[in-house]
Amino acid sequence: MPEYWYNVKTHTVEEDAMSDWTQLIGPYKTREEAEHALEKVKARNETWEKGDDD
Repeated sequence: MPEYWYNVKTHTVEEDAMSDWTQLIGPYKTREEAEHALEKVKARNETWEKGDDD
């Protein structure tokens, strides 16, 4: 089963991590999840900045 990664340098989704790990967010189970990686990161950062633990 393939894993999907979001490349923050090229802004593309990669199947089975083809780039250097420092450029990747993941792994994700589906391509769609990887496509929304930056949205998830942004939401987590906002939660952390507010100090919410839940």
